[in-house]
Amino acid sequence: MKKLIVLLLATCTMQLVQAQTKTTELLDERTDGTSLYFYKNTLRMLNQKEDPEFDDMIKDIEKIRFLMIDRTEDTFTDADYKKLKADYTKKELYEEIMNGRLEGRNLNVYVREKNGDVKGTIIMASDSSDVYILDILGKIALDKAASLFKMIDDNSEIAKKIKNAHID
Repeated sequence: MKKLIVLLLATCTMQLVQAQTKTTELLDERTDGTSLYFYKNTLRMLNQKEDPEFDDMIKDIEKIRFLMIDRTEDTFTDADYKKLKADYTKKELYEEIMNGRLEGRNLNVYVREKNGDVKGTIIMASDSSDVYILDILGKIALDKAASLFKMIDDNSEIAKKIKNAHID
């Protein structure tokens, strides 16, 4: 019985790990960016104001991997960004559903569906100095995607402090 439980837990864990994209994982290994994980409970803790709209926004999210790349330190070019977008669509089979600009940044949103149900969402943002990737296990309403990015971006100072602590 113990072996069956361990096998089931291992299988479930492997499925969760596989649900995050290989493209994001390889990018994280290749660059010296900052990578943070937000699980559902962590996201709820970010909601200090107990905003019901925020709770509604994250209700279908299991996990987020936030990757921040300093373009100047990692020499991450526009061609690298283009290749990254192509990798999500061609290798990971994500479909671009939205692109535009948000506060001076390019913004791209991708989803991966299975039988009409969204299984993963990628939100990418880029400007001249940084690239941000939100690799989401789960789904978020499209009209909320920019809000989620903005909330994490507003708190990205935390990520910068963590990165600076590793350099010192």
